[in-house]
Amino acid sequence: MKKNLFFYVFAVLCSVSIFTACSDDEETPVVPGQTTTISDQFVGKYKGVLDVKMVLESGQEAPLGTVSSQMITVTKAGDAAVNMQITNFSFVNLDLGTIDLKDCQLVDAGNGAYTFTATSNLDKTGLLAARINASGRFSNGKLALDLDIDEVAVGGNPVSYTVKVTYEGDQLTGNESSEAKILSFVFDREVAEVDSLVVVQPTIDEATKTISFMVADTAKAEYLKALVPTVEVSDKATVTPASGEAQDFSNGKVVTYTVTAEDGTVAEYKVSIAGSMAIYDFEDWTAGVEGQAPDMTFYNPTGWCSSNAGAQMLKGMNLTDSYVVMETDDAHSGEKAALIKSIDTKGMDMFIAKVPKVTTGSLFLGNFIINVSSTLKSTKFGIPYDKKPLSLKGWYKYTPGPEYYIVNEEPYDQHCHQAVLDETKTDEFMISVVLYETDEYDTSKWTDCLTGEADAENNIYNSSRVAAIAQLTGGEQADWKEFNLELEWKKEYNADTNYRMTIICSASKDGDKFWGAPESTLIVDDFELVSE
Repeated sequence: MKKNLFFYVFAVLCSVSIFTACSDDEETPVVPGQTTTISDQFVGKYKGVLDVKMVLESGQEAPLGTVSSQMITVTKAGDAAVNMQITNFSFVNLDLGTIDLKDCQLVDAGNGAYTFTATSNLDKTGLLAARINASGRFSNGKLALDLDIDEVAVGGNPVSYTVKVTYEGDQLTGNESSEAKILSFVFDREVAEVDSLVVVQPTIDEATKTISFMVADTAKAEYLKALVPTVEVSDKATVTPASGEAQDFSNGKVVTYTVTAEDGTVAEYKVSIAGSMAIYDFEDWTAGVEGQAPDMTFYNPTGWCSSNAGAQMLKGMNLTDSYVVMETDDAHSGEKAALIKSIDTKGMDMFIAKVPKVTTGSLFLGNFIINVSSTLKSTKFGIPYDKKPLSLKGWYKYTPGPEYYIVNEEPYDQHCHQAVLDETKTDEFMISVVLYETDEYDTSKWTDCLTGEADAENNIYNSSRVAAIAQLTGGEQADWKEFNLELEWKKEYNADTNYRMTIICSASKDGDKFWGAPESTLIVDDFELVSE
């Protein structure tokens, strides 16, 4: 409460010209008589450190803020008098504007030093009253200035503290550098472990004086309150806040960095989080359902799911000798990537279930729960997601299989075992990202998920519950190729709505119709999902 009251009082003080005249000291005023006047030697700009403290009645001092590169401009007011102006005066993110000291008479203090004092009474009847005491000294190219504010009363009620402002600065020569730039702005986990939440280092836009960066989509606000940037600025410039000081970037906060050049030129940079990002590098793999023999154990990228559980069942029936998702060392970066393959599963009518001729390899975010009577319902697409996804970027390779099969009769899942060769077609892959609405937000339940089934309302691509979608399809791609998908919005995003999000990678884009080519192989790596 006391600090807020001080801010109000001080803002009022600084909004008017509080120094009406500088008074004489006990020493004799300077009598001009030289060709170059006394005041000429002090005219110019000064740069230094300004401190503001609250002094309680007990004498205890409470720091209110420090400005490391405060500028004061001194101009000539007479042969032995100067005016002083403190520009852009601010502390603790409070801008108090400009303070003017008018017609300050210089007093010879000996050894080339000159002093001045000033006293002013401010009285706004019924609102604010205060006494302002200023004293200063020029000596050897330096300026020292003290401002004491006491006898402060608000609404006729005196407050129990005073305020002390001190300043020490050096006179500039005029040859100082005017460059005020942030050259580098980085987060280094070697400096602070919390900085590992920054997944894309900041980008500096010099034209707009903005700096933005990406954080992990798992980053919590409590951690984003303590990020520690390392800041490099122009030679001989200073920056506030200082490099290495923890800053609060949570909940969309913008932090302003002020760079002051050697000559006092000031530039402000606005720094904020541009969005969050989930990075999937496919380096870590986890065992799925354990088999009774090593060759019956399959693996999925950690956090992902696949149709490997279905392939395992078919493998146990000797209908295939391969899984549909496997790790590979043919990686874009790192040591591993994800290989997704469509496989030949013979085709068989087992009466209670139909085994398809072609089983499409699919890797996705969600769950796979085998449904023997309707295999397309086995894919439970989507994980709970509380952000607004914007784009998916990554790398892929693709090799289509040599023989393409189609199913001619609908419903396809009831005739999938009767696929026939179609020599006119060549297989294509598909990579999709989908956000859809859900009533069920419990990660342990999967009854409200969209699937691959034919029913449009429950289909991941066609349901009216889909809020946003992006898809990439294509054919043979021998070398690594980058893609960048921006989501197309079907509905306006609503932060109060529950959503599920999925990324789906399919080796055969028409796998939901049981069309495709055995041995079609899609390899993916280095996915980056950007969210707002």
